[in-house]
Amino acid sequence: MHYPRIIGTGSYLPEKVLSNADLEKMVETSDTWIIERTGISERRIMGEGETVAMMAEKAARQALATARLDAKDLDLIIVATCTAGQAMPSAACLLQAALGAKHCPAFDLNAACSGFIYGLSVAEQYIRSGGAKTVLLVGSDALTRTVDWTDRGTCILFGDGAGAIVLQADERPGVLGTHLYADGSKAEILYTTGNLDSGQPCHIKMKGNEVYKLAINTLASLVEEMLAKYNIQASEVKWLVPHQANLRIIQATAKTLGMSMERVVVTLQHQGNTTAASIPLALDTAIRDGRIQRGDVILLEAFGAGLTWGASLIRY
Repeated sequence: MHYPRIIGTGSYLPEKVLSNADLEKMVETSDTWIIERTGISERRIMGEGETVAMMAEKAARQALATARLDAKDLDLIIVATCTAGQAMPSAACLLQAALGAKHCPAFDLNAACSGFIYGLSVAEQYIRSGGAKTVLLVGSDALTRTVDWTDRGTCILFGDGAGAIVLQADERPGVLGTHLYADGSKAEILYTTGNLDSGQPCHIKMKGNEVYKLAINTLASLVEEMLAKYNIQASEVKWLVPHQANLRIIQATAKTLGMSMERVVVTLQHQGNTTAASIPLALDTAIRDGRIQRGDVILLEAFGAGLTWGASLIRY
């Protein structure tokens, strides 16, 4: 049996910082109001000339360096994104060319904020089946390009960035399992206006209270399901690495696990919601600062537009 094992991580954040104080000058809001409702103090904004594929490349190169691998060693590249600059070619193909990973299959995957978990599931299946030995998975998004900066309910939430991991087949258990769900009947509570057919501006719209309630309920039941499925006690989970959407949602999930917030990786205060990039960004942060150690059991979870949600149990 081959298990997918994380052997490298990387991340990239744009240089431009947009603070809550900056937002106070743009829309009717305040630093206190934003922090109380989201936990976010600032976020990064993609600069002029930067693209989703370029951010993905920065994070990918760092992950490959950590794994001590070259792009030619890759068997598959997956980019989780919902904000690729163009419908075709995919951001993954642009990344493949930039890295020089010739002939390596590459594709984008769109499951919004759950994109990294969905991509992890795909990578897991490729490695378990023997279809690939080494997989590069990147979450890269620039949702600030879809923000209506006059809508104080959404413009305070999002930031741009990219996070990457390299997975490799190993006889030792790594990714224990990943569970995915979706419910398209609730698409209207989190979506973007405009599309390629209408030519209208693309702005994100969200029914915040409904998203909050659904996220808490679905993630709580998913966490319990995952622990029971893989016969792991909540006390055995060393770290929770959640999608960085809202601090209150993260706190509610930790409570379900009976975990103190000291065992939860939180980065949204300085990054905002970076969509598919948020989990790999948080994972890379906690690995590089030494919190996450080899052998630790980690729970990743996410909830996003679609609606989509999912979780993964990993022995790092």
